[in-house]
Amino acid sequence: MTQAIVVRALGGPEVLKLEEIELAPPGPGEVRIRQAAIGLNFIDVYFRTGLYKGELPFIPGKEGAGTVTELGEGVSDFSVGDRVAYATADSAYAAERNIDTKHLVKVPAEISLDTAAAMMLKGMTAQYLLLQTFPVKPGMTILFHAAAGGVGLIAGQWAKALGATVIGTAGSKEKIELALAHGYDHVIDYTKEDFAARVLELTDGKKCDVVYDSVGKDTFQKSLDCLKRRGMFVSFGNASGPVEAFNLGLLAQKGSLYATRPTLFQYVATRAELDACANSLFDVVRSNKVRININQTYPLAEAGRAHSDLEARKTSGATLLIP
Repeated sequence: MTQAIVVRALGGPEVLKLEEIELAPPGPGEVRIRQAAIGLNFIDVYFRTGLYKGELPFIPGKEGAGTVTELGEGVSDFSVGDRVAYATADSAYAAERNIDTKHLVKVPAEISLDTAAAMMLKGMTAQYLLLQTFPVKPGMTILFHAAAGGVGLIAGQWAKALGATVIGTAGSKEKIELALAHGYDHVIDYTKEDFAARVLELTDGKKCDVVYDSVGKDTFQKSLDCLKRRGMFVSFGNASGPVEAFNLGLLAQKGSLYATRPTLFQYVATRAELDACANSLFDVVRSNKVRININQTYPLAEAGRAHSDLEARKTSGATLLIP
């Protein structure tokens, strides 16, 4: 038996219930891991509410880190005692779990399991956004929404290390100060300023090469106004709701813009892609160019409170659930 959060009905944070569950032996190609920490991400909210579809009942969560305690049949690339982490495997909200090894990477000795759990999904998201979806080069100017969020704090540091001018948005004085301490050159308080007008001012009318937007509906239109001719709009989340249908001609009207809706899962679909993305993240963290901030921790049993705080924008940086 082990403990896990089980969702039996879609809804608010109150549907996140801690239960005792039976855990079968790991199947072929799987290992069992004892989890040290579990990462909290907005995608967990999307599944809880039904914005993203899952089959009930389910255990939420995509990200965690722990130690291998048992091997399934045919597993040869991992051993009992290995420190491992993952970012793309369902059912993370559990003290122990079985997981297919295709999702796992080994955690370098220099990186703690808490740090690994806090950074895998958010850090690999920053990696594919900045180095693959739209490769950021020295001299570019970027706009990153939710600058003080888990992805935002990693992306700000990483983009700065790549030589970009980094503009962010945030919703409070405290979050603005946090983002400025993590690579951002300018941070706009979106609750008090028109961020598109402010971007125009900050760039002397030149605008941005790329906008990375995890907010969605509330920021979409003005994000397009922040882009220079043939710039790229990258939508990678829906914190305010999904972007509604729009006329593609809008992209032409605003400067032959590009728009894309990537997901991490399409960038780490093979073992080679997963290892390359994870190793790139491990390297930038070990170089101290990127620091991982664990700003909140909650007991696994209080996952509902963690979701409430996340949705209310009370969190910053990374948040962990501790079994």
